Amino acid sequence: MDINQILKHLPHRYPFLLIDRVTEFNPGESLTGIKNVTYNEPFFQGHFPQRPVMPGVLILEAMAQATGLLAFRTLDQSAERNTLYFLVGMDKVRFKQPVEPGDQLVLTAKLLKTRRGIWVFDCNAKVDGKLVASAEIMCTERDINS
Repeated sequence: MDINQILKHLPHRYPFLLIDRVTEFNPGESLTGIKNVTYNEPFFQGHFPQRPVMPGVLILEAMAQATGLLAFRTLDQSAERNTLYFLVGMDKVRFKQPVEPGDQLVLTAKLLKTRRGIWVFDCNAKVDGKLVASAEIMCTERDINS
């Protein structure tokens, strides 16, 4: 999936869209995406000027967006609808090393289960094959007007 296909399935836009490309997609099973981390990212101005490091919460957000893409592509849903995909929980969150400008995050989301509208995913982020972050992420779809 290129950026145009990603934009069809995720409601996020700059500066909050954190997936540039999808390299692998197995409906109802897994998705692998890429986030190219550049020095021009707006968060690097303040985090931290003396040594730019991608905030951990944004790495988690990138993984959560990978789960959204996996769910929306599996269900063949587009970004233009009256529902949003909300993060409802994260467990087993771990950070192993910092992510810096020039790194390429490889994001993987694997569907573990769905129960009563809650989707549970095993996610990780790697740079150069090394694990930088991992989490179990739970999400659900809700009506925008609720």
